[in-house]
Amino acid sequence: MQTSNRTATGNSTLLTVADLFAGAGGLSLGFERAGFRTLWAADRSPAAVETFGRNLKSKAECVEIEPDTHCPRPTVIIGGPPCQGFSSAGMRRMGDERNSLVSTFAQVVARVKPEAFVFENVEGFLTSERGMRIHELLHPLIAAGYRIHLRKINAANFGVPQHRKRVLAIGGFGFDPTFPEPTHSAFGAPGAHLAAARLALTKTVGEAIKDLPQPTRDAPGQPADHYSGHINGERLHKIKALQPGQTMRDLPEALWHQSYRRRAYRRVKDGTPTERRGGAPAGMRRLRPDEPSKAITGGAGSEFIHPSEDRFLTLRECARLQTFPDDFVFYGTKAERTLLIGNAVPPKLAEVVARSLVRDLQHPKNEAMPGALISFVPGLSDGVSPVLRHVTDTVETNFQPTARQLEFF
Repeated sequence: MQTSNRTATGNSTLLTVADLFAGAGGLSLGFERAGFRTLWAADRSPAAVETFGRNLKSKAECVEIEPDTHCPRPTVIIGGPPCQGFSSAGMRRMGDERNSLVSTFAQVVARVKPEAFVFENVEGFLTSERGMRIHELLHPLIAAGYRIHLRKINAANFGVPQHRKRVLAIGGFGFDPTFPEPTHSAFGAPGAHLAAARLALTKTVGEAIKDLPQPTRDAPGQPADHYSGHINGERLHKIKALQPGQTMRDLPEALWHQSYRRRAYRRVKDGTPTERRGGAPAGMRRLRPDEPSKAITGGAGSEFIHPSEDRFLTLRECARLQTFPDDFVFYGTKAERTLLIGNAVPPKLAEVVARSLVRDLQHPKNEAMPGALISFVPGLSDGVSPVLRHVTDTVETNFQPTARQLEFF
């Protein structure tokens, strides 16, 4: 029987992770903080590989991950396959090749057989192609013997100063993993108050960035990437017109920029199916200082305006809202660094998940336990779209999860 890569060191056991689609390393950083050692990591982006290697305790390999890619057997496999194919930030593309990386992740886990896995993705993963991606993830993993929680969460409920709705799948081989409970309450986004209402509030934007110095005008900034170029003309006029909490929609139409106007009218003129529209665009927005941020994305550095200053957020401020430390330096072009920050899993969220798994992994395992979907929670709100209702019904029929409700109160 294959054994997990866990090395006894005195009275403790060294827990290891392999990070697939590692990006900047947010997941690995959180797991390292919880006591794991990164055994292996991989990403196809040279900028991601350089960033990972210069900031974490191990190197990453620059490879295109395939189902048969060699991966040493760790205690836990972690990863967030590239999600742009079904991100709500843009038009969803049916059949996008990046979507198939969900299947790749599942096949690698099923083949390598770690003791546990953690999968992270955007909330659009749930409804992509009417739930097909959920089946691509669950079928091979349940067949391989994993017992799985699949739930949508808001990172703000785990101490991240940002309303970042994401899907987490946590699976254990021979045991039922504990889905981590929220550590913070939050407000400022639909459903945020429904989880952990009695806990301490997560940090606001103002609290998260208040001790940063004024940004420099030119790169590289101090700390790194804390710089803001000169803004003038019509762009500055638009920024000055926005109050905290307001977006492009609150500006007079004469001030809409052309790309925003095209996106706004596309949804009513071109017949784009509702499930592919990705929600109404917001364009530029000035953040509120007294609430967590909206989700940091690859566009945040050119769309999110500082709560009180007439400028866009610096990349370092975006990294702060993603809970990266100031000495974590991102590499590559500015566009590459922006994507690395926006696509990352917040290390603080990853650490909460990792610490929960540390406790689980200390308990005896029963490898004869069959694979199963333990819980499926696509959100805490009772209001769901027709597509999500269809997906929920299909998942419950095909996988029969044993738990449907969360009690976080």
